[in-house]
Amino acid sequence: MRESDFVSGFAKGLKTIEAFGETHQKLSIAEASKLTGLDRATVRRSLLTLAELGYADYDGKFFTLTPKILRLGHAYLSATPLPTIIQPYLDQLSERAGHNASASVLDGTEIVYIARASQRRVMSINLTPGSRLPAYCASMGRVLLSALPESEARAVLARTELKANTPNTKTDPEELMAEFRRVRAQGYAVIDQELEIGLCSIAVPVANDRGQTVAAINIGAPAAYVVAADMAERYLPLLRETQAMLRLVLR
Repeated sequence: MRESDFVSGFAKGLKTIEAFGETHQKLSIAEASKLTGLDRATVRRSLLTLAELGYADYDGKFFTLTPKILRLGHAYLSATPLPTIIQPYLDQLSERAGHNASASVLDGTEIVYIARASQRRVMSINLTPGSRLPAYCASMGRVLLSALPESEARAVLARTELKANTPNTKTDPEELMAEFRRVRAQGYAVIDQELEIGLCSIAVPVANDRGQTVAAINIGAPAAYVVAADMAERYLPLLRETQAMLRLVLR
């Protein structure tokens, strides 16, 4: 891309939007400036523009995003057929497994949920399409990172805040790289309470008819119901059936 084609103001506006999150639901100009690394004048213009267009509310000190911002995420979900194609297969998988089933794609250092079928809530947070989780400690993230060339996977880890969510969380980059190799060799990933205590999950990659990994699907279950060591025996056959069916319909 030519430098003249890059719209820096638009890029800064998007960066300002990305500053909001679960732990930053309302932001002052100073807080948004600190989170984005942009100067206050730029952040102020971006936030006031969002407010003027109805994407944010402003009470004189703090800005909060409005539901209108969901239109931006909905544009992706509407524009790509992937969530629509995957959803009925997830519904069937969840029903047969008796647990939640989800699908996600990799976006930078995170996974983004694109479809979900729920039987019961097993996490403290409510996951829906558009929700994000760190890739390094999520079963679907491990599957998607293992599909990357090792240099790319290592670069993702270098940009990630590798924090221990639980005593089980793997945070050493070399240990994680070894885990990616294991996942690549066996074709699935199992997480034993690394994201949250009480949650185990198992994931497999989803490939299109050309063999390209385009997403991941998983089953999550309470650790009190099934231990991580039993996840593959119980749920891998169901996941692989769904994986095979999706490969026939994804182009």
